[in-house]
Amino acid sequence: MPTIALDAGGGDFAPRETVAGAVAAAADGIDVLLVGDRPVLEGELEHHGVELPIIHAPSVVGMGDFPIRAIREVPDASVVICGKLVSTGDAVGFVSAGSTGASLAVAAVGMGRLPGVSRPAIASLMPIPWNPTVLCDAGANLAVRPSQLVEFAVMGSVVAETTAGIPNPRVGLLNNGSEDSKGREMEREGLALLREAPVNFVGNVEGSDFATGVVDVIVTDGFTGNVFLKTVEASVVMVAKAFFSMLAKKDPEAEEKVRPQFSAQGRQLMDDRHAGAHLVGARGIAVIAHGHAKSAAVAKALQMAHEGSESRLSEQIEERFHCL
Repeated sequence: MPTIALDAGGGDFAPRETVAGAVAAAADGIDVLLVGDRPVLEGELEHHGVELPIIHAPSVVGMGDFPIRAIREVPDASVVICGKLVSTGDAVGFVSAGSTGASLAVAAVGMGRLPGVSRPAIASLMPIPWNPTVLCDAGANLAVRPSQLVEFAVMGSVVAETTAGIPNPRVGLLNNGSEDSKGREMEREGLALLREAPVNFVGNVEGSDFATGVVDVIVTDGFTGNVFLKTVEASVVMVAKAFFSMLAKKDPEAEEKVRPQFSAQGRQLMDDRHAGAHLVGARGIAVIAHGHAKSAAVAKALQMAHEGSESRLSEQIEERFHCL
């Protein structure tokens, strides 16, 4: 069974929640390799009464550390060791809830980019019940060239196919209008390139189109994508609060009955969201979990990495670029 390395020292609630998530994933049959401070991890495992393999990595790349410098100057950091395990074939992928920048640097420099990929990107699957939608790039590359939008479209399409089971996914370019003349120079030039790309491109889409079912993959630069994703998340929370406030005023008994069920579904969605996103374009599987991920989300991130390996996500992306 393919091994997934877990950056057990990364994340706001590490190592307690990362180890608990690893234990849960291992119970579901996933081969997990813990990477972190061995004495600390052994102590956490004792609480669960189980044993998991550990690779000692005493250091952690902090959220405020400069990623490239950190992975060069702190070779014994847990996320750096995770990347080395993938590059040597001792693991097929890694999961980290730590510094996103460090994970990106490890994937691009330590694991290496796939042929044809100039920059790895974050492909985030938004769990919309009626139309799961992949957003790429969701935060890896703040500024991009128009040609890189084509790369994101290709990689996002493969993610939609393999993780959401969407055949021939429809790709849209996030813009401030549907007309060809809209957007910055990057979007206008990218639009022309995307029309010629080997993807099912449907044209420009606006921020509201993610909920209408007209598109399966949304392509944009990482700065815009990250702002868009967090705005969507905040909007969902705002609408939920407004709904319950109104319901409590009109029918308190109904509010008490509905809230527990709604809250359970909300926690499920948050676990799915915090589980993370595939970092695509590197040689191997990399899943970036949310910094706030707790055990359930960590377990789902490990499951995501396992399924990415089983579906040959990285290999399928490489094969797709061979056709360009």
